[in-house]
Amino acid sequence: MFVDKAEISVKAGNGGNGAVSFHREKYISAGGPDGGDGGRGGNIILSVDTNMSTLMDFRYKKKYVAPNGVDGSGKNKSGKDGKDLFIRVPDGTVIRDKESGAIIVDMSGTQSFKLARGGNGGWGNTHFATPTRQAPRFSKAGLPGEELSIILELKLLADAGLIGFPNVGKSTLLSVVSKATPKIADYHFTTLFPNLGVVYVGDDNSFVLADIPGIIEGASDGAGLGHDFLRHIDRCRLFIHVVDVSGSEGRDPIADFETIKSELSKYSPAVAARQQLVAANKCDIAYDEELLEKFCEYVTKEGHKLFKISAATTKGVTELVNAAAAELSKLPPIKRFEPDYVPKQKMKGSPEDLVIENFDDVWSVEGEWIERLMQSVNFEDYESRMFFNKVLRNAGVYKRLQDMGIKDGDTLSIYNLEFEYES
Repeated sequence: MFVDKAEISVKAGNGGNGAVSFHREKYISAGGPDGGDGGRGGNIILSVDTNMSTLMDFRYKKKYVAPNGVDGSGKNKSGKDGKDLFIRVPDGTVIRDKESGAIIVDMSGTQSFKLARGGNGGWGNTHFATPTRQAPRFSKAGLPGEELSIILELKLLADAGLIGFPNVGKSTLLSVVSKATPKIADYHFTTLFPNLGVVYVGDDNSFVLADIPGIIEGASDGAGLGHDFLRHIDRCRLFIHVVDVSGSEGRDPIADFETIKSELSKYSPAVAARQQLVAANKCDIAYDEELLEKFCEYVTKEGHKLFKISAATTKGVTELVNAAAAELSKLPPIKRFEPDYVPKQKMKGSPEDLVIENFDDVWSVEGEWIERLMQSVNFEDYESRMFFNKVLRNAGVYKRLQDMGIKDGDTLSIYNLEFEYES
């Protein structure tokens, strides 16, 4: 099954916690702290796999979590870093932020991309030893890894794209100019997913041609296959607009030509403005020569190069392929989408971010900064409590409480910790 869009969530690993440990050795008293640091959490890294052509792998597995860093241990042993988690995607996959829709990265080429960073490991109690605090019984907790919800969109990497109504001969044309073997049948919507073929022009010149499923009126609004496949023409540098001029289905080729152009304009004016070659297909079975000539005259007046072809008999196909190669040699390379994603401002957890509320004589303090600080403190140890008190005072938390009117004897509540305030 061809899947070209998927939604997944990713989470990098959390950093390991620092250790609280003291050196123990026979005949050596008061060996001092020797708690090691926690390991870094694993990153989420995207890499391109040229053997993948669909996002099928992401249809069932929706969550990707990298390993956490290992906690530190005694004897100053740092915890092991979490292994990076590599996610393979097809070449040409565009990664978007689910919430904003902004482009994070265009995975076109061979470069890998670090999508989510693992959290740093916490410090062991060795880092907190000072001449006056020689036996710290607290350490620092590891930081959480980054977390994202993303949308993966596969946009084919093709130099030229075959566009037109269903059943106009696009798949047949692709099959005769390349070694691609698309499904070919005499009914509409035979092609339900894009097909790629490499077209060779001489010994040292080639280009990639995409057979895009038939576009119908209203496709830009989601009718038929709609946006599901219009996205695959985004990168095409050149369009070969295939029109059925046989009249076998009673269709007006001029009306069909204008309808497709209109749908392209509604989808993206930039896409509609790209160079087009027009292939008047099925000329060998055209029963109304006057209708054919009228169409050719109209297209020429519109400024497009016209080629009368028959994909079934290969008449005129060589001239069309040579003209496409010549046009591509003048055009810029395949489009890469520039990132426009602005990462959310990470909560630095400064004391100014704390939320302080007063309920009579009870004062509640909450916020990421103080929550992370509490993870580093052993409240059963006197020195650790003094360290916590000093950090709050130096950070201006007590000054802010005083300015808001806290009094001695009031209860200060910080998550699951409550104590009596003294200035």
